[in-house]
Amino acid sequence: MALPNSGGGYQFTDGNTNEIVMGVQAAPQTATATATLTVAQTTGGILVGNPSTTAATYTLPTATAIDAVFTNAKVNSTFELTVINLGTSTGLITMAVGTGITAVGNLVVAITGSAAGVGGAAQFLFRKTGDAAYSMYRVA
Repeated sequence: MALPNSGGGYQFTDGNTNEIVMGVQAAPQTATATATLTVAQTTGGILVGNPSTTAATYTLPTATAIDAVFTNAKVNSTFELTVINLGTSTGLITMAVGTGITAVGNLVVAITGSAAGVGGAAQFLFRKTGDAAYSMYRVA
């Protein structure tokens, strides 16, 4: 589908349903060795990890720290994080939850091109479940 050449784009309730929906994505955040992630790394949309040949654990910030940034988030508000693993050999990434975050699903991000066929990336959906409380779902 071609992009409109002037103005246009999908507009809620405007009826332009045949035009592409566009979003905004800041430059990806990065991490290498085992680390406690910042809120910016967690909420930036894309995190490119490169633990090289050594396994790494990326610990998420606390739910309280996330709430301090998203001051207007209501229960059931969501955000997504895609983690791309550029590690090699045994450079798996394991996501560890911070206080107030409950994980649902596999927290290991495989190596790019791994034999496991999971492609070296994982997508997580965070859902606010209460004050200083989130569930993190592995969705892909």
